Amino acid sequence: MSLVAFTAVVTITLLLCVMTGPDRDDLDEFYTGYRSLSPLRNGLAIAGDYISAATVLGTGGVIALYGYDGVVLALSTALSLMLLMFLLAEPLRNAGRFTMGDALARRMPGRAVRITACAVTIAALLPMMLVQLAGSGQLLAFLLGFSGESVKTACMVGMGVLMITYAAIGGMKGTALIQILKIVMLLGSGAVVAVLVLHRFDWNPGALFDAAAAGSGIGDAFLRSGLQFSTGPYPGLDMISSQLAVVLGGACLPHITMRMNTASSARQVRRSMSWAVSGVALFVLVITVVGCGATALIGRAAIARADPQGNTAYLLGSRAAFGQDVSTAETLLFTTVTTAIFLTVLASVAGMILACANSLAHDVFAARARETSPRREMLLARLSALAVGVPTILLAAQVQHRSLQPLVTLSFCLGASALAPALVYSLFWRRYTRTGLLSTLIGGTLTVLLLMPGTNLVSGSPAAAFPDADFNWFPFTTTGLVTIPLGFALGWLGTVASGRNKAQEQRRQYEAVEGWILAGAVRRGS
Repeated sequence: MSLVAFTAVVTITLLLCVMTGPDRDDLDEFYTGYRSLSPLRNGLAIAGDYISAATVLGTGGVIALYGYDGVVLALSTALSLMLLMFLLAEPLRNAGRFTMGDALARRMPGRAVRITACAVTIAALLPMMLVQLAGSGQLLAFLLGFSGESVKTACMVGMGVLMITYAAIGGMKGTALIQILKIVMLLGSGAVVAVLVLHRFDWNPGALFDAAAAGSGIGDAFLRSGLQFSTGPYPGLDMISSQLAVVLGGACLPHITMRMNTASSARQVRRSMSWAVSGVALFVLVITVVGCGATALIGRAAIARADPQGNTAYLLGSRAAFGQDVSTAETLLFTTVTTAIFLTVLASVAGMILACANSLAHDVFAARARETSPRREMLLARLSALAVGVPTILLAAQVQHRSLQPLVTLSFCLGASALAPALVYSLFWRRYTRTGLLSTLIGGTLTVLLLMPGTNLVSGSPAAAFPDADFNWFPFTTTGLVTIPLGFALGWLGTVASGRNKAQEQRRQYEAVEGWILAGAVRRGS
């Protein structure tokens, strides 16, 4: 049944991409879908892009294994999207056109800014794509009853080819429709499973959490802060560092910010973000109930045996909610849950490939020539999807047997340490200079890449990517506590080092576009 459902979903989504993909050489259609989506559909697409497979499986696992800390992580994801809605969404929509490079180059034109923005876009999204693609092959093989490493690798390659196809054929509108289908299936099936879990505990959330604490084997510590980072030297600071990376990084990843360009007006982007935040808030409730339900019904030890990171907790909790005797309707529901996760992987990685391909085509190749025809730029974008997707598949095949948690953390830390300071300064600081922007992007990225190998996610613990090695010298699990302030400081230092005359010149340039960025006073293209 899972095979039939998966095949049906793939067929339908491919047809959607072909039917809704651009039929003319029109850049606005490929990059933004003519901004024709209603606020509800655009909001669902934003929520779909935001809730990746790493979020569904990873956050569900953290909740099932660490209780309170996992719930705080889930709430941080919702808080991150609210930060985007209240602070950055409208200025991004007004300043940008197609890519992150457009938003940054609005007041600082130049190839250096665009090329650097493209490089950081790929650096931030590549680890997340590897995580989801590497996990998808193993998950697909497991649920379809296959075994053998070659079969798992073949499943992963097949999923990767599908993702490249979605991005290259469907463009922004095609991937948006897939995101909408994915989020509806994910929230719908998850809500039903959450209701079944609560029904098992007589609709009493307190009883559910008490049972989860008992099933965890560690008692009340499951319901208190600090369990996830208890093995580190500074558990409190480690948790703050992790939450900072999620809150600031999740909102600024390029595949999320590019969705702001699909709204036709500032009012539309506000309404779209309201729907997106509502969808993510519902997801937080669902994942909390299902994750705690998994621990309450089958126990923390069984979840850890199935996967040390707890990535199967969402599926195990969904299955356990049905009880011993599973009816045909419950079998169909579980099939819907698994299909929704498959679709989550497909849609999320397709959106990320599209963001990277758009940035390569628009910010690097098309910006190199003074006059690039729309037909040529669209061809470049589709070839860029292939150029991004094929190395991603090859790299995913190499890392699929290692712990993938460092890669997830790396994406969020890059978003929080390089992209967040660059966006905040570019959109709101009048004196911010080109040197400051490049210092933020390059310096923030390099410091994260320098510190990340020293964390206990990479070595020094049984669950690390290299469990047999020990070059763990950085005392925190994530780099955010150090690299986020450093990213902002580097932007300030670069601006100060530019000199007073450069800062005054940049202030005048910003004042010329301030009305566009903050209030949308002048329409793009005018």
